[in-house]
Amino acid sequence: MKSTLVILCTFLLLKCQLVFCQQKQEKATGKLFIIGGGDRSAELIKTLVSTAQLNSKDYIVVLPMSGGEPDSSFHYIKIQLAQACNNIIANLNFTKDKIDDKLWIDSLKKSKLIFITGGQQTRFMESVSNTPVFEAIHFAYKHGATIAGTSAGAAVMPEFMITGSELTDTVYRATFRKVHPDNIEFTAGLGLIKSAIIDQHFIIRSRYNRLLSAIEKFPTYICIGIDEATAIIVNGKKVTVTGESQVVVLSNPKNLKVKDGLIKMDNLRFSIYTAGDTFNLK
Repeated sequence: MKSTLVILCTFLLLKCQLVFCQQKQEKATGKLFIIGGGDRSAELIKTLVSTAQLNSKDYIVVLPMSGGEPDSSFHYIKIQLAQACNNIIANLNFTKDKIDDKLWIDSLKKSKLIFITGGQQTRFMESVSNTPVFEAIHFAYKHGATIAGTSAGAAVMPEFMITGSELTDTVYRATFRKVHPDNIEFTAGLGLIKSAIIDQHFIIRSRYNRLLSAIEKFPTYICIGIDEATAIIVNGKKVTVTGESQVVVLSNPKNLKVKDGLIKMDNLRFSIYTAGDTFNLK
């Protein structure tokens, strides 16, 4: 009886350890390398490749679906990546006839570095939402891949994506002219970041009004504006800045209200970071 009890306890202990290991594995994630658009220096691309920790057998997948000219988008990033590493670089332009291609999906899942090009973020999400491509990106990220993106490829990273459009002013501009409630348009992004909003081309296009509008919509989130030629590296909750310019972070507004159709708040936390600085996501 005693020996049976010992065996049973040992079995339960091993089963608990197995469940724990499986849960630990499921929680393991890769990294995000989010570029604010514009020119990408050779040093920035070297940092990207270093972050991905590629070995000689690993390959890179470029997803160019944001771009109006996907082949051109692939061409330019391929040249830069090829100068920084000797790994294979594949162009997987998931058009409608390729969206369910099993070979391509498997290749995407096994990639250790996935790069999403610039263009229009809504075009990219329309291509991948509710498809095996969306699931494959998450699979790769969960299993240690680095997911990178620039400009529109940066915008798609969060759960809630800035489309770039205003709801009360239908004329598109690089920045918002006003800070009004319910003016900024969001749609579903990739959801690789759950507690932050990402904006890009931030300082050079003076997108402060847009990010202020975003924090009114999501006051408990961290709102991150990444300038051109600059990136953030997200590893779990830790964020590291790299590149040539700055990253602006807005968070923790107090007494947030709308009065007479205008947004008001005080004690908003406003931070500006440069290369080497770190901060944490919520």
